[in-house]
Amino acid sequence: MSAPGPVHATVWNVAAPFAACALLAFGAGAEHSAGLITLLGAALISCVLTAVHHAEVVAHRVGEPFGTLILAIAVTVIEVALIVSMMLSAGTGKELIARDTIFAAIMIVCNGIIGLAILLAGVRHHAPEFRVEGTNPALTVLAALATLTLVLPTFTTSAPGPYYTESQLEFAGLSSLILYGTFVFIQTVRHRDYFLPAEKSGADQHAVPPTGRATLLSCVLLLISLVAVIGLAKILSPDIEHLLAKMGAPKSAVGVAIALLVLLPEGFAAMRAALADRLQTSFNLALGSALASIGLTIPVVAMVSIVFGLPLSLGVGAVQLVMLALTLGISILTLATGRSTVLQGVVHLMIFAAYIFLTIVP
Repeated sequence: MSAPGPVHATVWNVAAPFAACALLAFGAGAEHSAGLITLLGAALISCVLTAVHHAEVVAHRVGEPFGTLILAIAVTVIEVALIVSMMLSAGTGKELIARDTIFAAIMIVCNGIIGLAILLAGVRHHAPEFRVEGTNPALTVLAALATLTLVLPTFTTSAPGPYYTESQLEFAGLSSLILYGTFVFIQTVRHRDYFLPAEKSGADQHAVPPTGRATLLSCVLLLISLVAVIGLAKILSPDIEHLLAKMGAPKSAVGVAIALLVLLPEGFAAMRAALADRLQTSFNLALGSALASIGLTIPVVAMVSIVFGLPLSLGVGAVQLVMLALTLGISILTLATGRSTVLQGVVHLMIFAAYIFLTIVP
């Protein structure tokens, strides 16, 4: 079965970034009524979807595993823009936004996206295979990043509470960059073949790549979309915080909302790959997003915290620590065999359901 390639540019995908920029210019100087907030929110969601679409076009042109890397970086730029905007404009609890978003991204990727991908692939293809030599390095780096950035701050003693000191924060940011950079080198240069989907004999695995002109157009529109996302996130941040407070949602819901927004399009791409019996591509997309979410986000938010003197709490609580340990442990068992079944998908999805439930009812 052929893997579905990205859809080439439509009128909407071309027009959406420019329409969003126009709304951004108008919304920056206008009073935010309910109608305008709705329009700006719709523009933000459209720009996120459009940005990932154009990243997919570019990714399809350059091929694997560079394609999934481009997607992960594009999604992370959006995530960082949303987190930093909320940190700079939010009131009480702004020091938790980065932690909650990164933790939510890990839960969504490792349990939601991977679980659903395994379930769909298992239902359609019985026992789909993937490359252990590609999934294990990604999971190893993810475990190290999660521990250094989300677990250790809870137990260090140089600063009270789940905080890093400035020097510890600098070390965490540098360590994250080194780990992620090394992984990217392994994925794209040294052991690139480890991350390529296993070819199926007698099956056309690849859709026709976009032309050079279409790729160039998508590059330009991707940049415009990312600029629009950053601007819209900045002016909508106070409204989003006010809306969640009015709904009585817990503070951690802000991080879950950000993570869901930025990971939704890439999640759809992972599902399409799973249905096409390309589970390795699904895992590349999912785990690459989780790694970029920490490896690129932590250095940026650490720099923002230090430069602007903003508090940044990274250490997770007891419940989150248990959920993280369970997620990483189950993921190790799932990705250690090179073959998956429906059962493994259901296990991951139930852990994800528990995470969402405990976020709403802590």
